[in-house]
Amino acid sequence: MKKALHTVAAAVGISTMLMAAGPARAGFVITPTFDSSITSDPNAAAIEGVINSAISFYESAFSDPITVSIQFDSMTSGLGQSTTGFVNLSYSTYLAALKADASTANDAIANSFLANSAANPVNGATTINVKTANGRAVGLPTNGFVNGSFDGVIGLNTHITDVGSPGTSGQFSLFATVEHEIDEVLGLGSSLPGIALGTIFPEDLFRYTSTGARSFTTNSAAVAFFSIDGTTDLAQFDNQNDGGDFGDWQSNPLPGGAAPRVQDAFATAGAHPTLSLNSPETIALDVIGYNAATPNTVPEPATLSLVALAIAAGGFSRRRKAV
Repeated sequence: MKKALHTVAAAVGISTMLMAAGPARAGFVITPTFDSSITSDPNAAAIEGVINSAISFYESAFSDPITVSIQFDSMTSGLGQSTTGFVNLSYSTYLAALKADASTANDAIANSFLANSAANPVNGATTINVKTANGRAVGLPTNGFVNGSFDGVIGLNTHITDVGSPGTSGQFSLFATVEHEIDEVLGLGSSLPGIALGTIFPEDLFRYTSTGARSFTTNSAAVAFFSIDGTTDLAQFDNQNDGGDFGDWQSNPLPGGAAPRVQDAFATAGAHPTLSLNSPETIALDVIGYNAATPNTVPEPATLSLVALAIAAGGFSRRRKAV
């Protein structure tokens, strides 16, 4: 049995999203807020412990002096979901901030393939959608606004996770589910298939075919890969119109020789993938704007609801794991 992420979209305008940034805190911090649906669970201590353990990875892996605020809820269908705030801003503004923030070997490689331009190289739009935490990671004043001031809200179905509510079926890894959803709050995800506000998300800058051409299509015959140089393919994107998210990895079925990963579009029952500094997910976060605390380099080749707002405009991104 596997679980998949699904994508939907709806947009509205909001005029007051940006506020003055608060004082910087040393190091990268994720502050969790636990909803009563979790704190009232008889196994709340164990569930919160797994969430805090997952958070510890990010706080040790990245050094950006920002605080990311995430609310965690319990849900009773699907496996996990995230609702994330994003802003739509000029591509040149994001690109300049991204390059100024570069700190790792992977950043240097990735940025060398991003020519300075007013238009993004993926679909030619002059804007880009950037999640609020991702914006602050590159020094932009993009404060969170989901449910008030959160960068995102994550829902977890602890009735089917290995650490979970009393009577859980225990089929899926809670730790991997938490990491998957945190990755999306921090900035991973594609604008496909709906192409929110007519433009891309940062991870779309790194979608390539096996021959090194940029790929941004919903054609199920297309095969797209995550690569920071267009040559070394680090993971295959889910591009099969199979109910999974286009920003996640292909896993239905898993590509030949590939083991389950945190960002798989379909979670595998009984699998327990985790992130490391050289995981494709961590490298993706690095090149879209986060500073890896221990510089890493690429290994040798070997569901979305949107609500719009403004540096020009912006919105919410919702992704849900479901059967």
